[in-house]
Amino acid sequence: MTIAQIFERAQHDGTLPVSFEMFPPKGELSLERAREVAHAFAPLAPDFVSVTYSAGGSGNNAATTHIARMINDELQTPSVAHLTCISLKRADLAAKIEEMRGAGIRNVLALRGDVPDGAPTGPGCADYRYAKDIIPALVDAGFCVGAAAYPEGHIECDDPALSIQRLKQKQDAGASFLVTQLFFDNQYFYRFRERAAAAGIAVPITAGIMPFMSKQQITRMVFMCGASLPSPVIKLLARYENDPASLRAAGIEYACRQLEDLAAHGVDGCHVYTMNRLDVARAAMSALRR
Repeated sequence: MTIAQIFERAQHDGTLPVSFEMFPPKGELSLERAREVAHAFAPLAPDFVSVTYSAGGSGNNAATTHIARMINDELQTPSVAHLTCISLKRADLAAKIEEMRGAGIRNVLALRGDVPDGAPTGPGCADYRYAKDIIPALVDAGFCVGAAAYPEGHIECDDPALSIQRLKQKQDAGASFLVTQLFFDNQYFYRFRERAAAAGIAVPITAGIMPFMSKQQITRMVFMCGASLPSPVIKLLARYENDPASLRAAGIEYACRQLEDLAAHGVDGCHVYTMNRLDVARAAMSALRR
């Protein structure tokens, strides 16, 4: 089943699609760990599972296709294989398309990706600059293609109107669903949803939520994604600064409250950045089923 069909069915049935994101093992680790994570998620019955992709030379980008195929075949759960275009040549894209088609992958999340450290970025270094540039080829190859959305704008873009314009270009290029970057204040998402609708963006937008697990993690996320820290989060960080276990529990509970509020406001879907943690996935699904 394609992700577009999942959203169509949910709209017809009045249900809320809930999805998980997991990442492949790094370096030389066995893919058995990814299988363990995926099988642990399966009883929670997510509507689909997305699998991240590394373009930074970590050696795990090939694992994305293998894991996505395993989720499809062994768990009978729709999967989404991430694909970044940074440093990608046309021949590379053609090869990835054949690899994914050969594995029976039906859904792809097209992303620009982070520029690897030390990678050349000038003219001729890559054939694609933005995610929208690879979407048409993926659609022509028969994939259901999704793209990323940024409720607070992309960290490299200071103009909210331009950020929405670029998002519309992804839809126009053929993206049939959108997954947002993480955010900690739902009001940003609601305002973003209104702006997107006003701009003619009509494809489903599923809201991405990641629990904060430590002060180090949330600091990294803020600088990587440009997500704002609302006062309640700052107060929790201060309260549990010297109590990692309590901070982790508070972060999961905060994310669950976000998910409940999003569901109450009729979002198209909720996407949980699980960090491969079963307790995060279980808590999120429990909150949404309440």
